[in-house]
Amino acid sequence: MDEYIQDVQKYTTNVDEEVVEKIVKHLGIALRSRDASLVSCGDQAELDRVRESFLKKKLQLTANEADLDGAIAEVCEAMKDTRNKSRVTFYYLLAEKFEKFSLFKS
Repeated sequence: MDEYIQDVQKYTTNVDEEVVEKIVKHLGIALRSRDASLVSCGDQAELDRVRESFLKKKLQLTANEADLDGAIAEVCEAMKDTRNKSRVTFYYLLAEKFEKFSLFKS
C-alpha cells in the first residue's frame, strides 16, 4: 500500500490513505497485471475505458464526454513526466478533481 501512497504524494498533498486503499481494493486483481495497472495516455481506447468505467460508473459522473475527457487530459498532463502512470494514482487524481472521495469512505 505504501508504494501507492508514495506515488500519489508525487502529485498532490494531504493524501487520504483510506481513499487510496479503497481504489486499490476497487481495482483488485487488475493490479496484478503490469499492463492493467498502468494508464496509457497515448491509447484512446484506454482513455475511453477510464471515462466509461471509472468516471461514469464508479464516480457516477453525468457531465458531457468532452468535460470528462478534459479532466482525463489534465491528469495526463500532470503525470506527463512519468512514463508508467499508475492506475491507482490516475484514479485518485480524478476522484480528487471531482471531489468524490466520499464514494470511497466507509
